[in-house]
Amino acid sequence: MRLIYWTAALAIAAGSTPLTAQAPPPPKRTRFTASAGLVDVAGNTRLMSLSGDQRLEHRTADARWMFSQTAAAVYGRTDDSTTASLLKAGLRADRALSARLSAFLGASFERNRFAGISRRFEEVLGLGWKALAAPRDQLVLEAGAAFNQQRSTLDQSDNFVAARGAAAFRHKFTETAYFEQLAEFLPNLENGDDLRINTETALVAPISSRIALKASYAIRFDNLPAPGFKKTDRILTSGIQVTF
Repeated sequence: MRLIYWTAALAIAAGSTPLTAQAPPPPKRTRFTASAGLVDVAGNTRLMSLSGDQRLEHRTADARWMFSQTAAAVYGRTDDSTTASLLKAGLRADRALSARLSAFLGASFERNRFAGISRRFEEVLGLGWKALAAPRDQLVLEAGAAFNQQRSTLDQSDNFVAARGAAAFRHKFTETAYFEQLAEFLPNLENGDDLRINTETALVAPISSRIALKASYAIRFDNLPAPGFKKTDRILTSGIQVTF
């Protein structure tokens, strides 16, 4: 928890630094970001927790297309038992239709056996709208559909179509220190009781031009989980983020 407090303090301090009058450099066409966190406890209890995620983005020269690849993993072990194991990876393509409107198409894979998911494939498509595009504040809203092919750890299959609504807000303290809030709503169009909500709150504070401290809190809610599993998972992580 101390790392989270330090992250918040650094971000606030970075935000109070006056900006110079220099013109901002042109945006990078290719950007890679990765973060990792590790907790290892030994003694009366043996506990290890490892989390990490990465994102690779590439924009075409005319800025009309953006291709992105993401991956995230969480692994936890207590004494001699694995207590957390989550893996998610995805690909996505965004096509700018105007200054604020875009279309997107993507696919992802997820495995989280401690939430009852042996594997889930999901294909998404829809439209994105830049509702706010200020120098320090950005808000993107998305609407579309998600096609799911899911198998539980009980070997039960479930294929369904869900509506998808999402929002991504970012407030920049400086060019490298920021607060970010993500939210995703996925109601099953074939079963009204089946609703998934994913949110993530993140705070990033730079240590250098490429390295930063990152603290995030994610909530994964499934109103209709696999039998024997809880509806909500919460993941609190803190660690180092590297950007190239």
